[in-house]
Amino acid sequence: MPKKATKYIFVTGGVVSSLGKGIVGASLGKLLKLRGYSVTIQKFDPYINVDPGTMSPFQHGEVFVTDDGAETDLDLGHYERFINTNLGKINNVTAGSVYLNVITRERRGDYLGGTVQTIPHITDEIKNRLKEGAKDNPDFLIAEIGGTVGDIEGLPFLEAIRQFKIDAGFGNVVFIHVTLLPYLSVSGELKTKPSQHSVNTLRSIGIQPDILVCRSSKSIPKTERDKLALFTNVPKEAVIECKDLQTIYEVPLALEKQRLAAEVLKRLNMEDNTEPNLEAWKEIVGQIKNPEKAVKIAIAGKYTKLSDAYISVVESLKHAGATLGAKVEIKWVSSDECMEGDSLKERLEGLDGIIVPGGFGYRGIEGKINIVNYARENNIPFLGLCLGLQCAVIEFARNVAKLKDANSSEFNSETPYPVVALMSEQENITNYGGTMRLGSYECRLQEETLAQKYYKTNIIHERHRHRYEFNNSFREILQEKGLVLSGLSPDQKLVEIIELKNHPYFVASQFHPEFKSRPENPHPLFVGLVETAIKRTANANKSEESSKISV
Repeated sequence: MPKKATKYIFVTGGVVSSLGKGIVGASLGKLLKLRGYSVTIQKFDPYINVDPGTMSPFQHGEVFVTDDGAETDLDLGHYERFINTNLGKINNVTAGSVYLNVITRERRGDYLGGTVQTIPHITDEIKNRLKEGAKDNPDFLIAEIGGTVGDIEGLPFLEAIRQFKIDAGFGNVVFIHVTLLPYLSVSGELKTKPSQHSVNTLRSIGIQPDILVCRSSKSIPKTERDKLALFTNVPKEAVIECKDLQTIYEVPLALEKQRLAAEVLKRLNMEDNTEPNLEAWKEIVGQIKNPEKAVKIAIAGKYTKLSDAYISVVESLKHAGATLGAKVEIKWVSSDECMEGDSLKERLEGLDGIIVPGGFGYRGIEGKINIVNYARENNIPFLGLCLGLQCAVIEFARNVAKLKDANSSEFNSETPYPVVALMSEQENITNYGGTMRLGSYECRLQEETLAQKYYKTNIIHERHRHRYEFNNSFREILQEKGLVLSGLSPDQKLVEIIELKNHPYFVASQFHPEFKSRPENPHPLFVGLVETAIKRTANANKSEESSKISV
């Protein structure tokens, strides 16, 4: 019996940006998967960059990396975490990649001398990406259209999905429009007019939304819900409330109460006979909202003014905290401000753990090295990620191995001790976009190490994004001084994980473990950090109680 055709769900946004379209799409995907359906998700971004890999974290937040080496929008991280599926290059589409492909084909002569235009050539390329995204014939493909309705750069994408409804056939496409209902405290009202205008703009393009998901800080009164239905031509039962919540992991639960998945299935003439089992998800949400204990962990980086720059690190800490029954309070520490002396101590005192995450460029590096030194000398649980490993190697070389002025050749090409150096395969590369060591690679763990203890296996696969690596010329001297190389590439040439023996938890990885952490499956290295931080807090509390009793 032939498999049924894939159903397509398009998620657009109106009124303002950053409404949480990605979380709505990911939550819907979760609810459909729990009903037994197969789901994949794509993100269509209208910017001209081919991918976000060369963009500043201040501009676009974190660059998420997939197993197949794609540098993607951070929303793909949310998709993977919610639907618990590994995505890839085809799941992130940008206007830049679409135009690049069309122009490349034009230069090759593929259009046989014809005039190349936005319609049909650009829109056809966008539709081809949709079809490619559904090549494995999932029951559902959810496609989030980035930006806000009315943005000029998003028009080709909206035109493409308008056409796609006709191409896919009746009953195979649903349009969900996520919009904002602002609350005016002066009048005590939720205002529907911006949403009405947003839907009118969408309708003028030729798209009538089937479902409205209304973001708001308050519950939507029946009068406003009825008004929205009347003026947007959306049935009352398809006007879905999505209030602000304590954690994004509550959103699937809230949208299930609002019957979002049921409304989608009804409009696609599909069965809704399976009651989704949300108990495990409810337990995770309960652990996040009602922790038994608390720890304070610093994220010490260069982009701390924009938390989205480290969104996967933040979520990984939440996952680890939830599984251990602890709230992880994050303290943001700018490495630029962590020079030696009182300022460093002031920013790092009272912490139960420290993370030094990834990054590029010299700015803030000496501050990061000072932070690593503080964690090592004060026995504070420490986790270094990518650049965090490189800073840990530099700090150890300088202060333990006594290699004065040791550094990375990225930061000082004249250093006498380049303990971190450019990878050999990177030496002749001149372009920046998509040219680093990217994607999933195998790593072999050494026996009786912290890494092996928490992974509970000897072979792992983790995602990378770097050009520089541990310089093997310094392996022997650093190991002699006590540095443990606990994870190596299969050919033994690349140091993947380092740690220290005489420290509660000092671990650093060249890869990015945060990209593989999921609510239902927290990453082992984050679990190790948070678990050790909890023990540190408990021991400190016991010491305090003992001193009170003795007094």
